[in-house]
Amino acid sequence: MQKITPFLWFDGQAEEAAKFYVSIFKNSKIIGTMPGPGEAVAGVTFELDGQIFMSINGGPHFKFTEAISLYIDCKDQKEVDYYWEKLSEGGEESQCGWLKDKFGLSWQVIPKALTDGFQDKDPQTVNRVMQAMLKMKKINVAEIEKARRG
Repeated sequence: MQKITPFLWFDGQAEEAAKFYVSIFKNSKIIGTMPGPGEAVAGVTFELDGQIFMSINGGPHFKFTEAISLYIDCKDQKEVDYYWEKLSEGGEESQCGWLKDKFGLSWQVIPKALTDGFQDKDPQTVNRVMQAMLKMKKINVAEIEKARRG
């Protein structure tokens, strides 16, 4: 088991959320469930493309906020479009590549072109990339690359 595992708190939707996430990410699976009262599931351990997560049906006491998000490193626009479409369904689109899924969990769907643009040695290039990104909800790779070229 990995040393640090994200632990997610749901209000009765841990199993539904785990199944939803596993259906989206390749090389993913439900590892196990923790029984609750009756036939209910109290928690789920699942793996998303090599990253293990644990979850619990802890009740309505705590909600997800943008203070923590899951970052998806996408290689191209096709991947951005895929994850954006799947994860935003029933959720809420935000700015700069961020969205909330239908369970309220925040995700950053970020292409390599954007991170490369932010790591450019030229501060003017970085500024152009930033200005382009600030106008977007879902990141548009072609527009980011255009901003990098000036």
